[in-house]
Amino acid sequence: MVLAPHPDDESLGCGGLLAAAFADRGAHVVCMTDGAASHPRSADYPPPRLAARRALELDAAVAELGGSPGDITRLGLPDAGLGRITARYDAIAAQIAVIATARGAATIFVSAPTDPHCDHVATAEIGRRAARLASMRCLFYPIWSRWAAPAFRNDLGAQREYRFATAGMRDRKRRAVAAHASQMGCLIHDDPDGFVCPPDFLTMFTECDEMFFEGGEA
Repeated sequence: MVLAPHPDDESLGCGGLLAAAFADRGAHVVCMTDGAASHPRSADYPPPRLAARRALELDAAVAELGGSPGDITRLGLPDAGLGRITARYDAIAAQIAVIATARGAATIFVSAPTDPHCDHVATAEIGRRAARLASMRCLFYPIWSRWAAPAFRNDLGAQREYRFATAGMRDRKRRAVAAHASQMGCLIHDDPDGFVCPPDFLTMFTECDEMFFEGGEA
């Protein structure tokens, strides 16, 4: 099971892993937020329309990796707002644990708590709680901290580092990442301050092996 703070994190951080899993025993993606806050000034894509668009993009990305809409659960929580609902973390973790148990998931992959985004930090904490409830292994995948903070391992405090070789899945992973067109600067043009994935960032996550960490507390 992969917990994605936003639609696209699953493909960036775990696309190769998901492609391998879908080709074998299967996987499940839980998308925490609706992704509606990436372009707050867009008139063409106000939050409801952007959320709907990003839901379609997630479907397309998972299909590129070999999955189907039935392999996705959307919690629809507020984008950029997970840090404001800490009182709900236990309930959300319990919901995820139920899904994981029903799916037979033995391992949960969650965003690293070192990522400098409130939703990534919150997803890490909720994922840890869900792992305890469902007796799953919990591994972290770094996104923004891997790209922007080379010394992030010192803050993560993890005991074991794993690399997943993606060479055989990179075409699928590239297509999955590209499916998130709203985040690539090729769909929404009326918000100059809206989010666009930096080119070097995309190169790192589509051309390099994936990285996971287990153990430790941040």
